[in-house]
Amino acid sequence: MKRSLIFMLTIMLFSSANSQKTLSVVSSVDLNRYKGKWFEIARLPNFFERKLKCTSAEYSLRDDGRITVINAGNYITDPLKSTSAKGVAWIPDKNFPAKLKVQFMWPFSGDYWIMHLDKDYRYVLVGDPSFKYLWILAREKTMDETTYKMLLQKAIDSGYDVKTIIRVEQNCK
Repeated sequence: MKRSLIFMLTIMLFSSANSQKTLSVVSSVDLNRYKGKWFEIARLPNFFERKLKCTSAEYSLRDDGRITVINAGNYITDPLKSTSAKGVAWIPDKNFPAKLKVQFMWPFSGDYWIMHLDKDYRYVLVGDPSFKYLWILAREKTMDETTYKMLLQKAIDSGYDVKTIIRVEQNCK
């Protein structure tokens, strides 16, 4: 009896681990349209942005096919002070152009997966397959509530827990 119970529990454990959702991404991305400045509308809490508001990301294409990434933001406690980090992004598999890697410090890199992208490249939902990171970005500093809720729902439908999502203040000069 004990053996069969242990066997059943083991099978349940492995089958539930294998049934986790996989993060889906958009089928194509035109990097020429994606480049430029994006404002952070919302994010899941993370350690590297915990003290920042008015955050943005700027992407520019390089001659070697990679993308220069400059993330910037102002300190919540002193909005006149800002900080930035420069990194590089690339598409490791050309068959999946929405699954990028981003590196700010060698040898560490992270996943930057484009889950939803507006057809006019006005807003984007970005996540990672660990479901720890999530960003809603837009070309403007604000986003209408209908679009915001639609993107939140897409994140939830993908398997994200958005209870702790942070709406990013974009009120810096």
